[in-house]
Amino acid sequence: MSIAADYLGMPLSIDELDAENLAYFRHCAAHDFHLQQCGACQLVRYPPTTACPWCMSPQSTWVPVDGKGAVHSYTEVHHAIQPAFKAHTPYLVLMVDLDTQKGKPSEHDALRVVGNLATPDGKLAPPELVKTVGIGTRVRMVFSDVAPGLSLPQWTIDETAQQPAKPWRYPQE
Repeated sequence: MSIAADYLGMPLSIDELDAENLAYFRHCAAHDFHLQQCGACQLVRYPPTTACPWCMSPQSTWVPVDGKGAVHSYTEVHHAIQPAFKAHTPYLVLMVDLDTQKGKPSEHDALRVVGNLATPDGKLAPPELVKTVGIGTRVRMVFSDVAPGLSLPQWTIDETAQQPAKPWRYPQE
């Protein structure tokens, strides 16, 4: 069954033919973070796909994954293309290295998951919070409930983790 919802005034839909994303977002709707684990090489992957990007096996199972990690990279958006996001600028889109599977399949790899910076209750982070996050900041996953059956995985500062003294940020103008 497909999912249709509205997020910040924008329509979202996942078609019933997109089985991998439907399964992924069903887990997110339950506030459980699950990713596919390859049945052949056992590596976990993101985003959801029909085959393993490393060994091409089509076999996989959904496994729970701890939604904690460190910011690998980020984009700070000041000019929102989507009108719905204009009231929330600046906002951050984070690429997070999960603690799970770090250094696999090679020492330079990590399981990286994208999401917006949010407050602990899943709302887009205000500008004063945006200014505190940079590369190396420890974050944990939270979910933004959009509609029944659809929640978006987002990131918030992990208040239980030791944070870097000064996370690296792009120079400000």
